Amino acid sequence: MTTVNVDESFAGRVYPASGTTTVSADTVRAFARAVRAAHPVHHDTAAARDLGYADVVAPPTFAVTLAQVAEKQFVADPAAGIDFSRVVHGEEQFRHHAPIVAGDELTAEVHVDRVRVVRGNAMITTRTELARTDGTPVTTVTSMLVVRAEDPA
Repeated sequence: MTTVNVDESFAGRVYPASGTTTVSADTVRAFARAVRAAHPVHHDTAAARDLGYADVVAPPTFAVTLAQVAEKQFVADPAAGIDFSRVVHGEEQFRHHAPIVAGDELTAEVHVDRVRVVRGNAMITTRTELARTDGTPVTTVTSMLVVRAEDPA
């Protein structure tokens, strides 16, 4: 059986936030349309304000777009040994601490919680902590990626 070359010692590594992302209302609306989130809070600023928000509110799964951008630090790290062409997304979990609202300025810190090889495939669990720039936690995104083994020649 052929195995992957993912470095299992990366478990426990942390990739600090590499900057901030300002969530735009247009991006929230576009994502809401793409996932067919029809509630007015995702599209209409007035409706969101009527519910006590400063602007439109992102659908719960919007956080994955921010987490995936942040995870690139790990996935693209040559020392990690990940061949992205062999990556399959295994699962995703969200723990929301506060809603993501247009205008939020967020940071994303990536934790490599687990790397293990199973039947030649690498199973990698990452955790991305999204927070406002004042440190207020917003969402914890936990992802499991599978890096498939190369086919034997």
